[in-house]
Amino acid sequence: MKIKFKLNGELKTAEIVSYMTLLEVLRDTFGLTGTKCGCGNGECGACTVIMNGHPVRSCLILGVEADGSEIFTIESVSANGLSDLQKAFLEEGAVQCGFCTPGFIMAGEALFKRTQNPTDEEIKIALGGHLCRCTGYDAIFKAFKKVKVKKTL
Repeated sequence: MKIKFKLNGELKTAEIVSYMTLLEVLRDTFGLTGTKCGCGNGECGACTVIMNGHPVRSCLILGVEADGSEIFTIESVSANGLSDLQKAFLEEGAVQCGFCTPGFIMAGEALFKRTQNPTDEEIKIALGGHLCRCTGYDAIFKAFKKVKVKKTL
């Protein structure tokens, strides 16, 4: 089955089988391995991408559902150097093994596109459903707060 969608700003076409997930399409068909497969059932958030302006778990979306959509992956975020959120992650020590980082970054990018001045509660909601085994969540929360402060100055 053939699908067409916008991927990181470029129109793409792919021939896929009906049971492929969006995660598989991104990684296996297009070689975009920044999007990670953590749990495979939507609980860890490592596979988060932005689809039509909203963060989604790509392991839960069938590839056919991407037809006609606009999708952004972690590869689009640093196309022109590190984003403010990526820099804040480094500055706050919010990265260790890095496996969960793409999902957190994509959730943050979606949040900061919706609102430049999110409340602490909005940040916590954006972080919800993302699991990190290494750094804990304080450094990640601080990184989000640092970007919020930068954007409001």
